[in-house]
Amino acid sequence: MRTLIDSYENFPGEHCGSVAMRGLLNHYCGLELPEPAVFGLGAGVACVYMRGGDLDPAALVLGRTATMETDLAAALQVDYREQREEDDTRAWRDVREEVLAGRPTMLSGDILYLDYREYKVHFPGHRFVMLGFDDDIEKAFIADRIRPEPEACSYGALATSRNPPEGMSTHNLWGRFHGTERGCSIEDACRFAIARAAESMLAAAPADVGGFGASGSFEAFSGVAAIRRLAEDIPSWGGRDDSTWIASYNARCIEKFGNGGGNFRRLYSGFLEWARALEADLVPAAAPALATSAADAWTELSTTLHTLSKEGADQALWQHCAEQTAAIANIETELFESLG
Repeated sequence: MRTLIDSYENFPGEHCGSVAMRGLLNHYCGLELPEPAVFGLGAGVACVYMRGGDLDPAALVLGRTATMETDLAAALQVDYREQREEDDTRAWRDVREEVLAGRPTMLSGDILYLDYREYKVHFPGHRFVMLGFDDDIEKAFIADRIRPEPEACSYGALATSRNPPEGMSTHNLWGRFHGTERGCSIEDACRFAIARAAESMLAAAPADVGGFGASGSFEAFSGVAAIRRLAEDIPSWGGRDDSTWIASYNARCIEKFGNGGGNFRRLYSGFLEWARALEADLVPAAAPALATSAADAWTELSTTLHTLSKEGADQALWQHCAEQTAAIANIETELFESLG
């Protein structure tokens, strides 16, 4: 059997989650939004800092929430829901039936195992949309963020990606639109999302890592408090045997790995500019520039970490990283207090 939903339009972009939701909102709801708007309406901006346990690397910095996609639906008041499925056979059957019914389906997995992707690194929260499959060649057809045309992924690679045998997993997470109506105006959705992002970044709450599973326990911090904890911890990284690996992975996670640069802050700045153009009183005049300053500061931190990935023993440079991170915390405190 072979099927392909050829009516789905994929919009290549900067970040997997916002690209996937942009296409799905367009397909199901007829809602045409630029990618930064999708990211911002999902209150996607965050800082999650994880350390310890069996994490690889042992310290990890992430710049978006684990729940951006469902938070986007909440802001727009669209009935989109996600669920996990521990049984791999049932997980494949469920999404196969969705596609047979003509419904493009959101999936999540570790990008390392997707055989059509050339960039090979563990990243367990990658988002993509399943559009079809061909049983004769045992390939699924995937809309991903790099190219507009569907990618072909082997059944085995897709199954391993969705629930990997090691490291973190999103446990066959998939999403479905149960309705297509939007329950509020875009302006009200902006207000809701901006307030949610500000509250999340300024709250002293435990980090929500979205149900990721990892062997061993680890600590997780969120928001501006996570950035300040990161600034305290960074100098100690220089004394570890794996210091260059921690520096290398986090340098790429902050600046590359599909986040639009500056740890997602460039996308968020684009959203703030878009929202302010939509209605000036939605966003303080200085906020987009503050978000851009935060993006620039994260990019500078990534550059320093990249240098340390080759010169891990330079303790003065590790201290400079700490100072850069503390400066980021100050910028983001000002930004999110103004938005709150």
